[in-house]
Amino acid sequence: MTNTTILPTLPIKEAGFVRDDFNVFHLNGLDERMAAIQSRIQPKFRALGEKLTAELAPAAGGELFLHIAKHARRTVNPPKDTWMSLCENKRGYKAHPHFQLGLFDDHLFMWLAFIYELPSKPQVATTLLNHLDTVRSTVPSDYVISMDHMKKEAAPVKTMSEQDWQAALVRFRDVKSAELLIGRHFPLEEALLQDGESLFEEALKTYEALMPLYRLAVQQ
Repeated sequence: MTNTTILPTLPIKEAGFVRDDFNVFHLNGLDERMAAIQSRIQPKFRALGEKLTAELAPAAGGELFLHIAKHARRTVNPPKDTWMSLCENKRGYKAHPHFQLGLFDDHLFMWLAFIYELPSKPQVATTLLNHLDTVRSTVPSDYVISMDHMKKEAAPVKTMSEQDWQAALVRFRDVKSAELLIGRHFPLEEALLQDGESLFEEALKTYEALMPLYRLAVQQ
């Protein structure tokens, strides 16, 4: 669900992420960690997300909406990561193809995400399989893919053959819990993360590169 909490408005210049933001995930206890996420990270998500939705909407073919993870179902264990999502649906993002930007304790991720709640997952997978040449030519070689948004690990695209892509998409289609996330990882030391304008430009470039696959998916 969309985070409806009123967040302070930050200038985009101040929406970069520094080491202390990543260190939030080392805080013990759900309340302490969530308070830090809400005060330190979510205002930056809002600044980046509002600008990205406006910039990406024409290429996406319609209005995009910003959703900020609330982690509302958690009652004991604090989140190991947090994120914002952009998608065409105003009420929620999990059941739709979406763009994601978020943090673990050691890296920032940018994804085009198809997660297991997506009802059209088999159809999206079949479409991507039928356009495999387009998929492979669209995704830059320095990107990574993941089959599980809850794990840090991701496979570098440059090592993937056509058969590897086919196997990943078939698994995404046939295994109920399988997901498909395509994008980039940035280690926390990456200098561009610290400047909101530079980070915004990099996110915009990343999502624009993946937009042809998003457009294919939302037609399903």
